[in-house]
Amino acid sequence: MKNTYTQQAKIFKALCDPKRLAILEQLRSGEKCACVLQEPLDLTQSGLSYHMKILCDSGLVTSRQEGKWTHYRLNSSGRDHAIRLLNELTTPCPDERANDSHHN
Repeated sequence: MKNTYTQQAKIFKALCDPKRLAILEQLRSGEKCACVLQEPLDLTQSGLSYHMKILCDSGLVTSRQEGKWTHYRLNSSGRDHAIRLLNELTTPCPDERANDSHHN
């Protein structure tokens, strides 16, 4: 169970940083090379690598290597998983709703 929460937390960790949100916004227009992402976000190569590892570990972004450069793109299955997870975590269970009404 703990491992599941750890994996789920990776999605929310990816979304809780302004630089990572800016990276996701950049990727909305299509796949981008790391070299293209670096400059507008004012990140060093190591800074960008740090954020991209978190985004890739979350499943929201995928990468592919081309020569010395890494190219990143949004991952639609990762997005769909994140949407389902947020919906699941924020929707009361039918049993809990019944229990909540007894406390009011």
